[in-house]
Amino acid sequence: MAGLARSVAAAILLLSTTTFGFAANKVIIILDASGSMWAQIDGKPKLEIARESLRTVLQSVPADDEIGFMAYGHRTKGSCDDIELIVPPQAGSASAISAAADSMKFLGKTPLTAAVKQAAEALKYTEDKATVVLITDGLETCGGDPCALGKELKETGVDFTADVVGFGLTADEGKQIACLAENTGGKYIQASDEKALQQALVETVAAPAPTSEPAPAPAPEPAKPEFNFMPSVVMAEGGDPITDGNAWEIYKAAADGSRGDQVTTEYGELKTNLEPGDYVIVARDEEARSEQKIKVEAGQTYSPLFTLNAGTLVIHPHASQGSEISGEARVDFNYPGGNTTHYGDAKATVPAGEQKVTVQIGAGTATETVQLAAGQTVEKDVVVGVGYAVLNAYYTAGGDKADNSGIGFEIVKAKKRIDGSRESVEHSYGPDSKFWLPPDDYVALTTLDLAVVEQPFSIKAGDNQDVKVALDAGVLAMSAPGAYSIEVFSSKKDIEGKRKSLGLSYGDSWQQTIPAGDYVVVRHASDQGQDKEMPVTIKAGERTEITVQ
Repeated sequence: MAGLARSVAAAILLLSTTTFGFAANKVIIILDASGSMWAQIDGKPKLEIARESLRTVLQSVPADDEIGFMAYGHRTKGSCDDIELIVPPQAGSASAISAAADSMKFLGKTPLTAAVKQAAEALKYTEDKATVVLITDGLETCGGDPCALGKELKETGVDFTADVVGFGLTADEGKQIACLAENTGGKYIQASDEKALQQALVETVAAPAPTSEPAPAPAPEPAKPEFNFMPSVVMAEGGDPITDGNAWEIYKAAADGSRGDQVTTEYGELKTNLEPGDYVIVARDEEARSEQKIKVEAGQTYSPLFTLNAGTLVIHPHASQGSEISGEARVDFNYPGGNTTHYGDAKATVPAGEQKVTVQIGAGTATETVQLAAGQTVEKDVVVGVGYAVLNAYYTAGGDKADNSGIGFEIVKAKKRIDGSRESVEHSYGPDSKFWLPPDDYVALTTLDLAVVEQPFSIKAGDNQDVKVALDAGVLAMSAPGAYSIEVFSSKKDIEGKRKSLGLSYGDSWQQTIPAGDYVVVRHASDQGQDKEMPVTIKAGERTEITVQ
């Protein structure tokens, strides 16, 4: 954990240097305060790691550096406008930033694009040199386009740079926000684990700050190539090189030739310098990957070719024939050696071979098998063949809607098994519950407090039904001052003279939705006194209030 703290500390040292090592005029740190920061790394919440690292590193920042602090998602759940500049850029702000981070809540969404825009404007990026450091563990969730923003800020700014720390993001997630840094000339730092974070950040901040006097010119060195490692990757043999959307994972080779410590992860076209030694290089594009062992020797250059032997599969899911593409569909790709899940209109780069694709919309599924050749793109529409029903409960037919989150709907098959039970299909709670269902006959088991109703209905592919369930019930509000508990019984006694208990609640007040009919309400005394009872008649669609004393 100490290593991780040092790594995040290195990220914040970006505040005092730009990509080329020159002191930044003003910097704003943006901290992701969304609810996902409660996730843990090595058993410790990410938000605690971020707080401790801020406190530690800010102590070593020069006192005259003007540092500001911004956060999003720390005040309101579900809001895309919850962005606040908590500490304006100023010298000596270390203690104020630490105090703000320590008292911050982590509960909201991730409007990272809008936050970076606001931070740039607060720094007057169109007038002065400005740097923003974004520390985020999630992707944009408020509709912003970080890639487009990066281009805009670079084009309109005097000297604007955004550095992005992907704190716990996967490599695929990192690709979606790395462009924000790259489009401004900044660095994207992949922080998928402690070692990767530390190595990436140390490499980023290693450039020394300039001295007041120019350094003496270095002694001439023999000419050498600018890079010694320049790999390329293709989807299939003879295909064009992939230069966008792909990733490179570089590992030190262990003694047995397997992957050892990770050196770095890079994206797109790769040109770099590797120290002499043995490496394992993984070229990856989504779910397709190719791995090679490379021995790097001093003075040599290497340009290996990686072949993914993969293709691209595009699946357009539809609820029924002729319907629009469904954004509610789950699409599972099962390919040789693995699987991946997408939602809605789905596109995946996967290894060549037989692809089994399963599309699920609600309780309906459809499976297709596709043969995918290396370098091929196959586009396919998959129709699940479902319709949907929206269920609501009403106290009486044509009466008031039961707008209660406690309403429970269970959809079961209408046809009973040999033992009399029915197969359960779907569950949901609350009004306007929507169910995607394959064509069949069903029963909606609707429950609201003591009212339980069965409503049969049928679904065909492409259906759009509004199923109204009449509870034939009213509301009974019971008060029994000083009672230990309140119990409701049916009014009719059985052959042994006993009534059936329908429900019990502890305390001296209780409200329940209950079918229309005659009942007896019993007040159980808390002082071992005599129980008291009162008969009551419930009418459908009406509220009845009684007091049992």
